[in-house]
Amino acid sequence: MTEFIEELNGLVWGPAMLALLLGTGIYLTIGLRFMPLRRIPDGIKLLLRGRSSNAAGDIPPFSALMTSLSATIGTGNIAGVATAIALGGPGALFWMWMTALFGMATKYAEAVCAVQFRERDGQGNYCGGPMYYIRNGLHRRWRPLGVAFAIFGSLAGFGIANTVQSNSVADVMESTFGVPPLAAGLTLMVLVGAVVLGGIRRIASVASLLVPFMALAYLIAGLGIVLLNITEVPDALSTIVASAFSPTAATGGFAGATVWAALRWGVARGIFSNEAGLGSAPIAHAAARTNQPVEQGMIAMLGTFIDTLIICTITGLVIVITDVWPSGVSGASLTSMAFSTALPGGDYMVATGLCLFAFTTIIGWSFYGERCMVFLFGTGAIVPFRVAWVLAVPVGTVFKLSTVWLIADTLNALMAIPNLIALILLAPLVFRLTREYRVQPQGQTH
Repeated sequence: MTEFIEELNGLVWGPAMLALLLGTGIYLTIGLRFMPLRRIPDGIKLLLRGRSSNAAGDIPPFSALMTSLSATIGTGNIAGVATAIALGGPGALFWMWMTALFGMATKYAEAVCAVQFRERDGQGNYCGGPMYYIRNGLHRRWRPLGVAFAIFGSLAGFGIANTVQSNSVADVMESTFGVPPLAAGLTLMVLVGAVVLGGIRRIASVASLLVPFMALAYLIAGLGIVLLNITEVPDALSTIVASAFSPTAATGGFAGATVWAALRWGVARGIFSNEAGLGSAPIAHAAARTNQPVEQGMIAMLGTFIDTLIICTITGLVIVITDVWPSGVSGASLTSMAFSTALPGGDYMVATGLCLFAFTTIIGWSFYGERCMVFLFGTGAIVPFRVAWVLAVPVGTVFKLSTVWLIADTLNALMAIPNLIALILLAPLVFRLTREYRVQPQGQTH
């Protein structure tokens, strides 16, 4: 069974998938005339003004971004970056950057479509995301794609966003602080339950408080290491760029890597981290209080910028600057080694960051899975799903989850396929809405 899943995973994350992900981002970036890159300052202004809004929706625009970031800023920023470098060499970080630069356009288009085609469920809450913009924005012949996305999304959540995250927390709590895995799992279950059972408003409220704090704390620690080793930065950047276009030789415990390995792991871990093209983040942005899809799109694209171009870059630079990447160690252990090499107690910083990042991923993805279940079965599925989600948390702390990780990683790719097809088909609409917004008198300022 495991061999079959490994083969399927290699297929869905193969050259065709990477070409579809990057190709969609490039197509959208060119079609938008590089607007996502040019209008980052406008997106930041909208974000800062988006803490409150009286427009239609369930949560403020700022909270929508924090909710999506709560799901995307996770173990991928600590373990995912390290895994990419351990398997693909320093050049993998360069391809993560490329994925993010074009991924901003993908995330922008996702949010525009999510707000444009959202609807209200039986309880009056706003619903949106790929399954809805496929159903409401495309011909009925495409509707099976929406159902497929919802199935893959609801299943993937229990793996990569629930049990795998809780397993990471239990592992780091045991190795760093000596906490028994089950105790860590039960504590995490109570904390997750206190948030998730309160629905999107409570999730958004917690995310709005926790995400800025945890991201800033991690950035301060990482930037401190970079500044202490500022003379090493030019060499590190040179190594990253050079390794992206030439094979990385075997050294120390590092087995060496081809250019394809750097590209494959950089793109795959980049998508795992920022979720651009995956179709998850627009589910949160569809709940934003806004009447303007383009404005929410501009806020949404900042998620990819913050997640990968800032946080993942810090992690990657610390690993390359401290020169621990050839050690043969991978995942969160490699990041922990890098931080502890540069700062006393750096391993504790990484352990704490990993726990916070994993917790917010669990609560953020709970909303994604819930909306997928509502699409499939209606609002009657909400309470059973929330209970099942909370109960699954400690399960991940007491089992080896290598197979679960593999299955969930495969389901992530399967989620992306219907979403990317929909984005390509809806791209002309996204381009038109963007042009119309720009020509409005208030378009440049509101």
